Amino acid sequence: MPDTQVPDMVVARLPLYLRTLRYLESAGIEVTSSQDLAARLGVSSAQIRKDLSYFGRFGKQGTGYETANLRSQLEKILGLDRRWPMILVGAGALGQAVMHYAGFYERGFYIAHVFDSDLAKLGHDLAGFVVRPPEEIPACVRENDIRIAIVAVPSEAAQAVTDELVDAGIEAILNYAPMSLTVPRRVQVQQIDPVVHLQHMVYYLTGATRSSPPA
Repeated sequence: MPDTQVPDMVVARLPLYLRTLRYLESAGIEVTSSQDLAARLGVSSAQIRKDLSYFGRFGKQGTGYETANLRSQLEKILGLDRRWPMILVGAGALGQAVMHYAGFYERGFYIAHVFDSDLAKLGHDLAGFVVRPPEEIPACVRENDIRIAIVAVPSEAAQAVTDELVDAGIEAILNYAPMSLTVPRRVQVQQIDPVVHLQHMVYYLTGATRSSPPA
């Protein structure tokens, strides 16, 4: 890890750089540059160079970056040189869609266990997972060294579920419930709410405010 404190906005951009590098590598592009990445990502090349400088020197002036090497280095920085097991709480329609999503594994994550409080689902196989009761979460987290959870429950249950996860030792939560969660400072939360993004975009579609977002 770098000696200096890395701003969270820098960390948030690293997965975007990594996604682009993986695409370039799959397309057979062996060398790239901050200018090329900037054009693909809609940020400045200076911002990309500054972000990467927090973690060391990766390219050579005049020759750019070796795509595979920079991709590998970013995977190590982000902790993606290993696979992270996760638990999923919520086996309803949304939770089952998450279970079927194949993109987790290829990006370094996988769902290890699924939990739900619905008695009709307990013990049943859904998308290859046997649904377990929430009471088993603490033991599961402890025995399998699980640090990440996905919350896919109704909004009225999300905070209580989150409290239980934090008590069980979960340190990072991907929240699909349409509400903000209250957690200790040591716990990371990322919110997934497509409606919020739609509402953001619609602002620019209204007649009175129709314009492009500021650069």
